[in-house]
Amino acid sequence: MNSAPKSLRLHLALMGRVNSGKSSFLNLVSGQNISITSPHAGTTTDVVEKTQELLPLGPVVWLDTAGFGDLTELSSARLNKTKAVFDRADIILLVCEGNQIGSYERQIIDEAAARKLPLIKIFNKADLFPHDGGGIAVNSTDFSSRDRVLTALKAELIKACPEEIINTPVLLGDLAPAGGQVIMIVPVDFEAPKGRLILPQVQAIRDALDHDQIVTIVKESGFEKALAQLKQAPDLVVCDSQVVDFMTAKTPDSVKCTTFSVLFARLKGDIVKLVEGAAAIRRLKDGDKVLIAESCTHHAVEDDIGRVKIPRWLLAKTGKKLEINHVAGHDFPDNLAEYKLVVQCGGCMFNRREVLSRINRAEQAGVPITNYGVCISELKGVLERVLQPFPEALRAYKGNE
Repeated sequence: MNSAPKSLRLHLALMGRVNSGKSSFLNLVSGQNISITSPHAGTTTDVVEKTQELLPLGPVVWLDTAGFGDLTELSSARLNKTKAVFDRADIILLVCEGNQIGSYERQIIDEAAARKLPLIKIFNKADLFPHDGGGIAVNSTDFSSRDRVLTALKAELIKACPEEIINTPVLLGDLAPAGGQVIMIVPVDFEAPKGRLILPQVQAIRDALDHDQIVTIVKESGFEKALAQLKQAPDLVVCDSQVVDFMTAKTPDSVKCTTFSVLFARLKGDIVKLVEGAAAIRRLKDGDKVLIAESCTHHAVEDDIGRVKIPRWLLAKTGKKLEINHVAGHDFPDNLAEYKLVVQCGGCMFNRREVLSRINRAEQAGVPITNYGVCISELKGVLERVLQPFPEALRAYKGNE
């Protein structure tokens, strides 16, 4: 459980008015004193995250938020943090005091409905206040009720859980048969911790093994030798986007190939929308603004992919004077209208919903959005080649030519 990346966990957001018992509820269901509780309003000041194994759903992340109706000096900043959680949440748990559904609760209900987020009502302090029989009635300070509450909660979560969470898209397991040969070209990434591979590569290796595929891992210097040693052509070749031009030049035309980041365009987002967004690169003009959004906050190295390489390749490909801005982590502009293109990273540190939320927000603003791998392949002139394993995305690409 502890080894499962947060981005692959179901994200459950606890929301409600101040002092409704959100933190107490988290402590009850986790069986630990995770969040500080107090009878004073506004105790929770920032989003508190807690990971938990919640069978049969598996690993989850709880997001305990500051309450609506906070009248303290920092209330505005706290509420902004809380509202941003809507972008990360898969399911909203609305914690009410008894059956109280007032203006604050209605704001949460309406926002969840607008985003089509499932919402479960938690009627807390049920020993003191009446409730209408719907949702889950709890007394969060009664730890003897934990088993009953967890049973009721799991039943509601299974009913509310989005299908894309239950049936997570495969990463690459459907692109080669069981027993098929997959070659992965993995350059040594200087941004990865010493002695380790970066997360997309690790997840791709694991997914191939889960689907009983045979995996050969090489650096680019060993790729041609690996091909020559095989008795028959591989079923699939996957590479880091930074060497995509090398891979496509050396891979036989009859062999499917793609990149780790293009795989993540399907796993974490909407590959068709991201491919359609890449067409905007050809339409960029002098003075246009481009936003590059990274999901992690790593220390940028000298030749960083998002901070250095993609901007350099964009300027060289378009020949235009572009203004390129960057954001990292969960920061994302409220107003996207000033941008002509958003380039989102692969999203390995995000859950699927957050990437889909960004795609949706860009679409609402009328701004094309793509991701690192799709963007790089377009800039290198090989996007059609790396989309061969994905017929629907390939059709979208050809429709934008």
